[in-house]
Parts: sequence; structure tokens; C-alpha cells
Amino acid sequence: MKIDNHNELSNENVEISYNKHGVNFYNPNYFLVFSDFNISDGIDIVENILVLQNKAIDLDNTDDLFKSIENFMENNQLNGSYIFHNLNNVKYFINTYDDISVITVLTSDIVVEDYYNNLKVLNSPKGFENAKIDFGQIVIINKALSPKVLIRLHSEANKERIRFFESLNLPYHIDNIIGYDDFLALAANMKGDDISDEEIEFGVDINRIDYDEDYDYDDLAVRVTDAVSIALECAYEKSSLSVGILDYFVSLGIQISDLIDTAIELMDCEKTEEIKETLELELYNILEDEDVVSLLIAAFRMEFDISNGNIREVNDIDNISTSQILGLVIANQIGGNKAVVNFNAYDFLKPGIIRPLGPVYSDAFAGLIAGLVTKVFN
Repeated sequence: MKIDNHNELSNENVEISYNKHGVNFYNPNYFLVFSDFNISDGIDIVENILVLQNKAIDLDNTDDLFKSIENFMENNQLNGSYIFHNLNNVKYFINTYDDISVITVLTSDIVVEDYYNNLKVLNSPKGFENAKIDFGQIVIINKALSPKVLIRLHSEANKERIRFFESLNLPYHIDNIIGYDDFLALAANMKGDDISDEEIEFGVDINRIDYDEDYDYDDLAVRVTDAVSIALECAYEKSSLSVGILDYFVSLGIQISDLIDTAIELMDCEKTEEIKETLELELYNILEDEDVVSLLIAAFRMEFDISNGNIREVNDIDNISTSQILGLVIANQIGGNKAVVNFNAYDFLKPGIIRPLGPVYSDAFAGLIAGLVTKVFN
């Protein structure tokens, strides 16, 4: 296994081993770790923090899993005790802030695909039912912290991770697959010279260890949670998991063909391939308009936040007229005054894909289709 110095860690004693199989963090002076790894006792004293791709080991035979890992370590010249986690694939980023390093391990089955011109869409060769996006994190703190402190910090860091992912406000089908197999490990220093051969073989009494006391816990907790959050931001930016308007359509179960069929239904004309193609190409052009996209996203966020009780001043989404105003503005942005007239008729009829949608969604799509039909045929 080659040594790959992606970035410097806060603890200069830690060696990073990285190759196509995964990544390992080795500390000859031992880590004290609290983690939710697949193989861990919660609190562990180990030399290796090991994260591997599923294909690097034999996961089919759980009885021989330990033997499989040990064979892997031997084959890659890794020695000592370990905790272990496995993922579909492994790509990692390191962020270091003074005495705190955060290793964010990204595994993703999602790719951004070109759709039309500048329009893109998130997709997965596995399909969204089987796809996963995980941001596991290992936080290495260059201090000798007690198990009690590590557990408290782990809880604070976990809360920060939850807040971060909630703040992304991702489309439903993407939000549902994030964090399926996430992990969080907090690792502090151990004084390896103080550990006897007998303790190495039979276990260390963590109650007899001397831990650092010259620090402010509240300050450390703030710095750890800030480091976790900033590292997640950086990893998310590098993951290429940006979302676009077509991803929100997918989350609502709306396909381009649904919108075209609804437009043709409103026009009461023959559904020829020529008409379908004309409408489709124009719709793509419309969805590249930043103003239209911004208005649609505003409508989607309005329905989501009010329907989920996120806005305490607004109780009943069905009694809000603002959604109609958004629909009118969308129609006008695309097709001008004639589209506004068409919107009033379309919003009343609620044909095709519009009818089963929520009130704000239906107004927004009525405005989109009114603008589309007006731009193409008037």
C-alpha cells in the first residue's frame, strides 16, 4: 500500500495509506477512538483506522470477515490492532484546523449527466432505489482525551452533521439516499510508550491512563463541530452533487413527457411527433432561463416549507393566494401578457399532470405550461 500524503494531519505521527482498495490511518502510539464503525466496540484503543471498499474483502462469509480483513492487512503490510468500516467506494478529503483534522470519506453512486445543452440531471447506474451517498468522517484530535469527553464530542459532532444535511434541502429522492451507511469516528491520542506488552495482548485499562486536562471543553466542542461542518461543506462541493431544476422535477415524479402531454391536451390539437418535438425543444430553452428556474424553485420551497409546518405564521397552504401570483409571474416571464390570460384558464382547469399536485406546485406548473404553449403557438 503506497503512502499518499493528500494533506497534512494535525498529528504528525499518523501515517496515511491509500490505494484503490481504501484508506488506513496508522498511529504507532495508538488512537483512543469512539466510533460507530462496522467493526468496533464503541470505545477502542487501536493503531489502525481502516476504511475499505466492499470489493476489497470477502463480505459474503461473515464468519470469516475478521480473517479476510487480517489477510488484507498482511497482504498490504499493515500491522497492529484496528477498527474497520466498509463502503461501496472510497474517496477522501482532509481538512486540518490547528490540532483538529477531519477526514471526510465520500462514497457515491450518483453522477451528473448532460441532458440538453446546459441542462443536467443527477442519475445512478444502480437506480435511485439502490443508490447511496455517504459522507463518513474521522475526526483526529491531537490531544489525549478521556473516553467520556470523546463520547460527548461524538454526540455534538453528530448533531452538527444532522443540521448540515437538513440545511441542504435536497430533492426528496436525493435526500432519501444520503447517509445510508455514514459513519463518524472521533480519535484522540494515546501515550503508546505507557502501554505494556501485556496490555497490548489482553487490553488496556483506560481508567489508569493520564489524559490531557489543560483545555476548555466548551471551546473544544465548538471547534470540533465547526471543523466537522466546514469539512462537510468542502466535501460536498468536491462531490459534484449539485442539483438543478430537472432533479426537482424527478423528485415530484414529473417527466418532460408529462408536461408535453399536458400542453397538447390544453391546446386540443393532434399529438404529432412534430408538435411534441417543437414543444420539447422550447421547454428545454425555457428551463435554461435563470429567472424561470428561480421562480419555480421558490414555488417548490414554498410548498415544502409550509406543508411541513416550517413557517409558524402560515398554517393552511390551501388558503394562500401567493402561489397564484408566482404562477402568473412564471407565465408572464415566459410568454408575456397572453400567457397570463392562458394561465388563468389552465389554473382553473388543472389538466393532466397538474391536477394531482399540491396547490403551489400546480400553480407553478400551470404557469410554466401556459408560458410554453403561448410562446410556441401565439
